[in-house]
Amino acid sequence: MKRVCVFIDGSNFYHGIKHHIGKTNIDFNKLSLTLCNSERELVRTYYYNAPVNQEDNEAIYKSQQRFFNELKKLPDLQLRLGRLEHKSGGVKEKGVDIYLAVDMLRYAYNNIYDVAILISSDGDFSEAVNALKDLGKHVEYAHFATGISKHLMDCCDKNILLNEDLLKPCFTH
Repeated sequence: MKRVCVFIDGSNFYHGIKHHIGKTNIDFNKLSLTLCNSERELVRTYYYNAPVNQEDNEAIYKSQQRFFNELKKLPDLQLRLGRLEHKSGGVKEKGVDIYLAVDMLRYAYNNIYDVAILISSDGDFSEAVNALKDLGKHVEYAHFATGISKHLMDCCDKNILLNEDLLKPCFTH
């Protein structure tokens, strides 16, 4: 049985599902199991995000902390947090992409999984994907209908469209 790890770029996923489906109340364990299908073993899901600074927006901070606390309760899910930094009049995520790429490579080198499922539309991950494939790993790219990375489409072994039909059993209510 193939062993699967799911790597979720949380901010990317949130904005994609909000835009395409209109609701965001996903059970990430169900999502990962759906993407694995019953013929493969889910080893773990890794969820990456950056917490909002409490002093920037108290209400969003509290809501996000409740969400993170719920994620921590899920079986086989590891929450990995970067940080937000103020840059050029805006706020930028820092550390999130590098955590995701390093984890994908670390767990591949340690032979933790056979298949990586990447949920992100950040084409910068394409070189990490190529490195994983050089290690003999299979990489699947899960994405929404728009905002697709051509680089990931071209280098991943399989592409999975995240649409309402696929996601329907994964919503919490």
